[in-house]
Order: sequence, then structure tokens, then C-alpha cells
Amino acid sequence: MIGRRFPRTGTEPATAQSPLGLRLLLSSVFVPLFCAAAAFFGLWAADWSPGDSPGRGALVALAAVCAALAVLAAVDLAVVVRRMRRERGT
Repeated sequence: MIGRRFPRTGTEPATAQSPLGLRLLLSSVFVPLFCAAAAFFGLWAADWSPGDSPGRGALVALAAVCAALAVLAAVDLAVVVRRMRRERGT
């Protein structure tokens, strides 16, 4: 692809670059971290017994939130990799 896909509309400098490298680093760190946290909270919720604190509902909610954040980070990682390939032309 030659040229710009969309014309410049703002006042950003002509040499402005997207922080794709930082997003790649953060996503690649947080995908396994959130997956591990979701597994940890899920196993903790499965091993829960009455009278334990925190409650089972809270642990399940934490596991669900961590799983959702892992999916979000994985989608962001896929988007970043796609954009970096497109910018490099491969």
C-alpha cells in the first residue's frame, strides 16, 4: 500500500508514530498474567468451602474479570501484530 490510508486531519506532527511497541510489550506480558490469575481464582473458587473468606461468588467474579481481561489483551495483541505487519509491508 502506497500513501496514507486516511488523510491527516489533526495537528499531529508528520513524523508522529504509534506506540505499537509498547502495546506489544504490555499485551504480551498481560495475556499470560491474566490467564494465570483466572486459573488461580477459578481453582480457588472450586476448592472453596463454606465459611471461607472471600466468598465463592467473589472468587468466581474475579476469575471472570481476569478471563475477560486476558481475552481483551489477546485481541489487542492480535491487532498490534497485524498493524506492525501492515506497516512493515510483510
